[in-house]
Amino acid sequence: MICGIDEAGRGCICGSMFMCGVLGTEETLENLGIKDSKKLSESKRKAIAQELQILAKQHHIAYHIVEKTATQIDSQGLSACLKSALTEITTYFSSQTHAFIFDGNTTFGLTLKAPQTLQTLIKGDSKHLLIGAASILAKVAKDTQMHQLHEQYPHYNLASNKGYGTKAHIQAISRYGYTPFHRRSFAITPTLDL
Repeated sequence: MICGIDEAGRGCICGSMFMCGVLGTEETLENLGIKDSKKLSESKRKAIAQELQILAKQHHIAYHIVEKTATQIDSQGLSACLKSALTEITTYFSSQTHAFIFDGNTTFGLTLKAPQTLQTLIKGDSKHLLIGAASILAKVAKDTQMHQLHEQYPHYNLASNKGYGTKAHIQAISRYGYTPFHRRSFAITPTLDL
């Protein structure tokens, strides 16, 4: 079995970053319509996430989601948080598999001891079903958080922009200030002094 790993919310200016590892076989996931979460509608991602949760309850797959908050990202740095989340997932599944594959081109300095291996795969979320499944579960976790925060802070339109730095989102920050969930370490624009 292999553990596919991906994250969601890495480049956002608001909210947490979520990383997910999915342990299983690609054959188990073949008929779910899994592909890169960014290419699926929000409703399709939710539907596939529900199917993945059922498969997990039936012990056909397993998954683990790690959340790194805006406060953690601001205090530790994004790369350190990515490495920490990756470490947590590989540790979580270390007794069940030795093979980990992560979407992207870097492991953020994480090396595993043999016999464990950690490989990277650029555009892995669209090339490998386990990474695609991890991408969907991480994105659904991020979307859920953004909908919850939108209820508290409707002026920022987080349900729509998902925490990314759209022009309207940056204008809302300029007008209303930061929420406790905004990443202050992220440069929003060179000319916007908040």
